[in-house]
Formats: sequence, structure tokens, C-alpha cells
Amino acid sequence: MSAMLETPELPAVFDGVKLAAVAAVLYVIVRCLNLKSPTAPPELIYQDSALARFLLKSCPLLTKEYIPPLIWGKSGHIQTALYGKMGRVRSPHPYGHRKYLTMPDGATATFDLFEPQSEHCIGEDVTMVICPGIANHSEKQYIRTFVDYAQKNGYRCAVLNHLGALPNIELTSPRMFTYGCTWEFGAMVNYIKKTYPQTQLVVVGFSLGGNIVCKYLGESQANQERVLCCVSVCQGYSALRAQETFMQWDQCRRFYNFLMADNMKKIILSHR
Repeated sequence: MSAMLETPELPAVFDGVKLAAVAAVLYVIVRCLNLKSPTAPPELIYQDSALARFLLKSCPLLTKEYIPPLIWGKSGHIQTALYGKMGRVRSPHPYGHRKYLTMPDGATATFDLFEPQSEHCIGEDVTMVICPGIANHSEKQYIRTFVDYAQKNGYRCAVLNHLGALPNIELTSPRMFTYGCTWEFGAMVNYIKKTYPQTQLVVVGFSLGGNIVCKYLGESQANQERVLCCVSVCQGYSALRAQETFMQWDQCRRFYNFLMADNMKKIILSHR
């Protein structure tokens, strides 16, 4: 009777299936996390000039090998999810004043102004005029982190809140921000120039904001007055090619297209 109740041994092929399943999971993890991707210094494309040589000398980090955090640091998807949604363990909360500007068409543009927390290293008054990414504003964690660092290094910061992006600011005209409109950014820059006639400007744009600030500087020679430099971070250069890319499934690009479109829908519907 005891012999009849004994569980028969599993065939050896089952162990092979388990090993294959584990190997498959490990392969997917390695591929998704890009663990086999080699580390390397960034590729720099620039014209040899006195300014370029000065920047390379002043920023040795540009020529050093980038070593990301272990395990998850080589995956752009995980970096985007962790930092975009969770932020830092302790994200700073810089204190600023919100300014309101009435546009010619009745729209109300807003930006947040943050004063420097220390003297600038060159002893001069320098203001960063910052344009965030698509549907973003001064309350986003990456903007707060950037502003906090800039303040501690002696920069005044003015951060544009894209029209319609702030959840607690209602629209006062039948429009919100667009991909090519520089009106609100220009109004903010003009306010800074009039309020601080002695200040020099550093123009900074993130993602969509990079397109806006570059377009703004190219629209008129007067827009470049008192501008020391412009920094465009992760800017897209061709909307038509980007549209084709976002329709692809490779590297989960179409998933990002869905996320961005869903975010835009929420903003539009919040103002209906």
C-alpha cells in the first residue's frame, strides 16, 4: 500500500524545461536592462572655437566615461520611470514667487521666480530663464532639482509654467501651450529684462522647451540681447520624424506615444 502512495519521480525533461525557463527569464532581464551595453564617454560634436575649448576645460565631466548605477542604470526605460515618476529620495522644494502676465489675447501666462541663495562665482547678476518639457511646469521634480542646484550656485531662476499645465491655474483664453508658440516665454524674458536691467541671461530648455527657446532666440536679433548662452537639453529636432518613430513598437516607443497622448488628453479635458 505504501508503495502505491509514493509520488512518482518527475521525468528528467522537466528539469530541462525549468532550466530553459530560467535561462529565458535571465536573457529577457539582461536585454531589457541593457546589462551587456558597454560604458563609454559621450560623443561630442562641436566646432573648434575658443568657447568650445573653454567649455571642455571648464567641464571635464563631458569627456569622462559615463558609469551608470548598477543593475538598472543602463536601462533608459527604468531611469525614465524611476526619476520621472518617483524623483529623488528627497526632492528639494525651492521657494519662489509666482508671477502672472496678461497676454494680448487675454491668456494669463505664469512663471515662478527663484532668487539666488549665494553669490555667483564671477560676482555678477546672472538669471537662468528656463522652459520645461511638454506639459511641464515649475513644480515638476526635475525642475525643482535643477533650480535648487542653480540657486545654490548663485543663479536667479525664472521657470515658465506652460499655459494650461498647472492644475490649479485656469485658462483665461481659448488656447493652451503649443509646440511652437514662444509668446509666453518671450513675455517672461521681457519681464526679467525690465525688472533686472543689470542681469545677464542663460537660456535653458528641456525637451519641448529646447525647441521653444531655440526658436525664440532665432525669431529676432533683439531676443539675443544680454544672452550669454543657450542650453538645450534632450531637444527633439524633427517633429515629423519623431511622429514616425513614436508609431514603432521597437524599444516600446509606441507605449510612450500612448502615455504622452493620454497626458495631453487629461490636460485638455481638465479645461473643457
